[in-house]
Amino acid sequence: MYENKKNIFSIVLFSLLSMAILLLIIFNPKKKTGDNIKMIKITGNKLMSSEEYKNFIESNKTKINQAFNLSVLKDNVLKHPYVENADIEFVGEEKAVVNIQEKKISAILLHKGEPLFLTDEFEVLPILSNSRFSSIPIISNPKDLDEVKAFTIMKSTDISDAYRIFDAIRYTDRKMLMSLSEINMRNGGDIILTFSGIKQPVIFGRGSTARKIIYLEMLWQGLLKGETLVNNSSYIDLRFANEIYVGK
Repeated sequence: MYENKKNIFSIVLFSLLSMAILLLIIFNPKKKTGDNIKMIKITGNKLMSSEEYKNFIESNKTKINQAFNLSVLKDNVLKHPYVENADIEFVGEEKAVVNIQEKKISAILLHKGEPLFLTDEFEVLPILSNSRFSSIPIISNPKDLDEVKAFTIMKSTDISDAYRIFDAIRYTDRKMLMSLSEINMRNGGDIILTFSGIKQPVIFGRGSTARKIIYLEMLWQGLLKGETLVNNSSYIDLRFANEIYVGK
């Protein structure tokens, strides 16, 4: 008899515990699944402040004070033009952490006086107000660009030539790339490079990109130090085969 009562008590206790767990799952799903997100923390952002991203995400709500679930939150994050991807983690207490992976900006395209971002995939993006950026070179005066629209792919001959210069400098001297201020394509004429910290423009010309960047790298430290030969010059000319011309 005692054993039977003990077994019955165990079964009842197990049933009550199972029912309690089931009720918690049924009546408290939001804390388990992230269906009631009201607080957002942004990480991984560089181009925009976390507050700007939050304002954008909130502005895409269908109703004021509406809570997010994980799926809707991610959809809203991915609508931002600067966002490539995002990882979202629900951390409980109605809060989620959004780790943003931004698109890689390679240059600022100056077209008819309007600056636009160019990504490493040649996508044109608008420069939004309150955008934060530095050390991004400008591509100016490219030829054959009648109309440039945001969110399109822009891969003309001049843009491709400018990117080849970026790549050659990147693989030769990353500090030189950080100093590159502008690539003036001169509407199909001889390309001119401008570097911050160096007063002389560099007449780069067209073609033989890798060789010219190597020659420029050989002269680079002298340019930075303002050595006598280059300090008294007006420009550096790389258009001649196997030669660097330091001109007055």
